[in-house]
Amino acid sequence: MGSTSQSEEGLSGCSLKMPSYPSNCLAFLNSPPTIQHSQTAHVRLNIIIVGAGLGGLATAIALASTGHTVTIYEQAAELGEVGAGIQIPSNSTRLLSRLGLDPYLGKYVTEPETISFRRWKSGAVIGLTKLIPNFRETFGAPYYVIHRANFHTALHERALDLGVSVKLAARVVKYDSQAGSITLADGTSASADLIVAADGVKSIARREVDGSDGPSFERTGFAAYRATVDVAKMKADPEISWLLDRPNLNIWIGNQRHVMTYTIGAGKSFNMVLSHPDNTDPLTWDQSTALGDMKREFQGWDSRLEKIISMIETTIKWPLVSGTPLSRWTTGHLVILGDAAHAMLPYMSQGAAMAVEDGLALSRSLTKLTHITHLPHALQIFEKVRIPRATKMQEASLLNGKLWHFPDGPLQQARDKAMRPETVGETFAHSPNQWSDPATQMWAYGYDAEGEVERVWMEDWKGSVRSQL
Repeated sequence: MGSTSQSEEGLSGCSLKMPSYPSNCLAFLNSPPTIQHSQTAHVRLNIIIVGAGLGGLATAIALASTGHTVTIYEQAAELGEVGAGIQIPSNSTRLLSRLGLDPYLGKYVTEPETISFRRWKSGAVIGLTKLIPNFRETFGAPYYVIHRANFHTALHERALDLGVSVKLAARVVKYDSQAGSITLADGTSASADLIVAADGVKSIARREVDGSDGPSFERTGFAAYRATVDVAKMKADPEISWLLDRPNLNIWIGNQRHVMTYTIGAGKSFNMVLSHPDNTDPLTWDQSTALGDMKREFQGWDSRLEKIISMIETTIKWPLVSGTPLSRWTTGHLVILGDAAHAMLPYMSQGAAMAVEDGLALSRSLTKLTHITHLPHALQIFEKVRIPRATKMQEASLLNGKLWHFPDGPLQQARDKAMRPETVGETFAHSPNQWSDPATQMWAYGYDAEGEVERVWMEDWKGSVRSQL
């Protein structure tokens, strides 16, 4: 039968053997006698993270919290985030709270009450998701919006307080996954037990993992203008000032276009993301004409929305891409995560949340190590948990890009009719509004990245035990 298993050794020195007759009487031995719930790593690793964006910082916090020594290498000379607002859904706020971020985020976040989907032409509400108190009650965590720069600041401060070292103006040009080392643009190198590449959508580490020189992402045929509006201007106009009465999200949806809006900065700024079709090469874009181009894209939409758009003074146009799915995220001493592994459309507002989940899942998997030689197995468990989750979220994001963008006609009418029950408080079993759809809600916002790692490790342990019986 091979080596003696725990089942054979039994309890208190008794000798137990599986009976020859059909029985489950020893099933209790399929659970380990002491289940690890420790938040502290048994094997303390020296870890390098490449990239000090939201995903890199969240991962650094998760790893440092469990006792690892973490150094971040960031190519920028100064830390900062480009962009405006970002959403932090409940599956992410739950994890951030576990990482001790509540006091760091508290002064920056806004908790919207609802998400309203609106008809592109009239602004009439056609879909409604109640966030307060529903998401706290159902998923045990709030749903926030925040300015990206403030989110980044909070993560940075927490990382520093945990002893994370951040090296700026340190551009990584080469990875050696087998040696566990990086080479910088200035020719210097550094090594560690583990290299975590959170180096974004243009990741060079991804090529080391994938072994391919192909593109790391696919164009989706969409681009987005990002901008903010001074709320003082909006408050002065009664026709649109009502949008500021409560901290709600409002999304106007129409043919191949949508506009997402919400207040950030404790209500001091009105955030806007304006998505539209664009198949041209971003290298040909002229940002100096972006403001006029944006206004032309949404001519003829709800007059109130057009009025707000007219108040935008500056904007930046961004290409919207989706990462090419990978079958693996790790090789040797190297692992990729965040946008490097799974860039996605922002249409589920889950891009940064997936990176936070990645960081917590990696940290939890590493706490299971009892010897550094088991590192490859811990990384395999991480992959097994995270690749399906991120790939499915990419799919959900792409699907929203279709559900929101129907031209007026039968599909649009059927979609709006299917969302109507949620707007009037009726019971419903499904909805094309994925924020409200009960099954999608539970999958997206009820997901526990750390719990999934625990489950897969447990299954792995049980499989190991059974193989010895």
